[in-house]
Amino acid sequence: MRKKNGLTEKEIRHLEGEIPAVAEGATRSAYVRALAAGHTVIRVQGNCLVESKADGSATVVGEAKPRRKVNVGRPIQVQRVCASAGA
Repeated sequence: MRKKNGLTEKEIRHLEGEIPAVAEGATRSAYVRALAAGHTVIRVQGNCLVESKADGSATVVGEAKPRRKVNVGRPIQVQRVCASAGA
């Protein structure tokens, strides 16, 4: 059955299934572009915050602690933050 936008439910589910891979690719691309531009990038590696530089060096700058324990398969509520907050 066609929807108003021209996509079937099956097509929508297929496209939604591709979102994680697209997001992963975009994140990796942004990481590589930032390093190529000479910027420093902070990333999480295991339980550590690691500072990566364009020259290939990496320095552990802290410990990454989860802000909230999340149970797999259980929905969580998130609070919308106003875009003007802190401005």
